[in-house]
Amino acid sequence: MAKCLLRAQNDRSRGARNLSTEEISPDFADLDLRPTREAVALMAEGQCAAAAAVAARAMEIAAAAEAAADRLRDSPGRLIYIGAGTSGRIAVQDGVELVPTFNWDERRLVYVLAGGMAALTASIEGAEDDPAAAQAAIAAAAPTADDVAIGVSASGRTPFTVAALRAAGAAGALTLGVASNQGTPLLDAAAHPIFLDTGAEILAGSTRMKAGTAQKIALNLFSTALMLRLGRVYKGLMVDMRLANRKLHERAAAMVGEIAGVDAATAAAALEQAGGNVKLAALIALGLDSERAFTLLKSAGGDLREAIGRLGRDQSSSSS
Repeated sequence: MAKCLLRAQNDRSRGARNLSTEEISPDFADLDLRPTREAVALMAEGQCAAAAAVAARAMEIAAAAEAAADRLRDSPGRLIYIGAGTSGRIAVQDGVELVPTFNWDERRLVYVLAGGMAALTASIEGAEDDPAAAQAAIAAAAPTADDVAIGVSASGRTPFTVAALRAAGAAGALTLGVASNQGTPLLDAAAHPIFLDTGAEILAGSTRMKAGTAQKIALNLFSTALMLRLGRVYKGLMVDMRLANRKLHERAAAMVGEIAGVDAATAAAALEQAGGNVKLAALIALGLDSERAFTLLKSAGGDLREAIGRLGRDQSSSSS
């Protein structure tokens, strides 16, 4: 850990003077001459440095998540992920994973990727340099003030990503920019700029390394914090997850048992009665019928903690 922190400090000191993601670092000049074991250890230190760069921006990420929750909580707003190349693929991955993990509606996800969705598996030459295509893609998405747009670019200068984020912001969307170079157009265009100072890459210019790792971590933190604030997590449990397979059904039943303090059979029965909805199942296992559980959860805005709190207050009032 000490080596990781030292590596992060060294990279930040260099990055303050240069466009760090394009810099050729003397630290890695002999990488190809090192034994594989040493090369891998050095690359692993770089991944630690990427994590440290994200940790340094925890407050900015939290502020962005809270602002996004305010936009999305009582609206049909969407998350619009914008990027090109590696950054675009990482952005799409974050959005896709929200569906099974938090039951986020697919219709509330938009992907604006340079070269289109075909660029997920193939390199679309020149697509990242086409701001007109970005503007057209945003116009087709028709963002509003209910939406949240997230632009991701290691350099912070990718023409497609910058143009798309600017267009989304001009349409009223809340904008976040994630980049590894300070004072760049993407960060300037964002209401919530998140500068991830990952420093020089182990392979000069290969932002799939440290910058890409930092982007993945930052987006994970942002989207998970957003779902926390939207009431889709209870006591560290994924209470809004979709039950897509047997493993997830078993996990859901265990959650219901943990939340309601009931045995496995009771939890499984409640989950079946609730149609696989963990939140409803927990309320049913706590003694409510399905109709009352649905009404209570809806009145609590889908927040299970609030619903259980109201149930406890109602029971206290009834007994007094």
